[in-house]
Amino acid sequence: MNILPPTVAAICGLLLVVDPALAQTWTQTSAPDNYWQSVASSADGTRLAAGIATGPVFTSTDSGVTWTSNRVADAYFWNSIASSADGMKLVALAVGPGPGGTTIYTSTNAGVDWVSNSVPNSNLTAVASSADGNKLVAVVGATLTTKPGPGPATNGPIFTSTNSGVTWQQSGAPNETWSCIASSANGTTLAAGTIGLNSQGYPAPGYLYVSTNAGATWLQTSAPTNEWASIACSANGSKLIAATGPFGFFYTSTDSGITWISNNVPPSPWVSVASSADGSKLVAVGQGIPIYTSTNSGATWMSNNVPNNVWTSVASSADGAKLVAAAGFLVGNSRIYISQSTPSPRLNITAPTGNVGLFWIVPSTNFVLQQSADLSGWADMTNPPVLNLTNLQDEVILSPTNSRGFYRLKTL
Repeated sequence: MNILPPTVAAICGLLLVVDPALAQTWTQTSAPDNYWQSVASSADGTRLAAGIATGPVFTSTDSGVTWTSNRVADAYFWNSIASSADGMKLVALAVGPGPGGTTIYTSTNAGVDWVSNSVPNSNLTAVASSADGNKLVAVVGATLTTKPGPGPATNGPIFTSTNSGVTWQQSGAPNETWSCIASSANGTTLAAGTIGLNSQGYPAPGYLYVSTNAGATWLQTSAPTNEWASIACSANGSKLIAATGPFGFFYTSTDSGITWISNNVPPSPWVSVASSADGSKLVAVGQGIPIYTSTNSGATWMSNNVPNNVWTSVASSADGAKLVAAAGFLVGNSRIYISQSTPSPRLNITAPTGNVGLFWIVPSTNFVLQQSADLSGWADMTNPPVLNLTNLQDEVILSPTNSRGFYRLKTL
């Protein structure tokens, strides 16, 4: 309990004592055995989207318990997919079937219907989305699965859209062999990684770049050169995690990419990382290894009790309590797994423009805000929380005359 100024006597957040890291288990979903390439999650982890090789995009509205096939287009594989916070707006990158041909598809109704987008390049490799799904970003280049040799990998630009993919503009990024991209919740901070290609077409060390103005200008960061495989960021864009490819490591930043530190993880072929909204909970997957998670922004990591697999993609809910991981390339074990740990939302207080604001990260299970005058009895509040799309937090604003008392979050 925190003693507050007279306008608010006290505020109490219901902090559950179960450690999410210790409670974490993984369960194979009913998604079919197929060559899964990419997954995305809504902020609460309820709506999921996943793409496979030579087939449709699949969606789930119940955290992966059941899945629906959505025939979009004949494509070689769905290399990248991203979701808005509510899971209604999706953007997906289809590669093939022609050599080097790629097309971006978008949906505004959770994957029921899709339209193709005319991004002016044929070698797109990754996409990312803002929380409202209006700001999209797509990069040109190569993935770490590109085989040695000339191949389809090319240097190219980064494209952005501010209208959910209807039109696209070339950003101020330099032409590079881009391999990964991440966006803050408001789409202002963007982070992208590259892999270089030597004269024989083999992967070579590349750079990490950051933009803090929605892609207008980009800064090459001080991160060491490496074959960058995946990047993720917190909702406000201040905390970043980037993974390097074959026999690689993790690097994290707490100042939007100005400085970086390496993390103590075993060298492995990492392919995908994801972050909670506050950047404290991280998850990473690689090829032929367990799933790794961190609950302290990457300071320490633990492997999870899920079979080693050729993992291809991972996504996280805003609170980091619901995780989804996809495996591909192994017939008979190309599946989608989910993990649900006990969420423990922290109830916070602020005082915007004379009012009192209560806020907490969007939880992956249902909570209700309660109020008490004396801690002896509690009543549900009728003020519905509003999702802040700049930080992925539920917020309730109270007038000073009605805010005296005690508050808590109760699980339903």
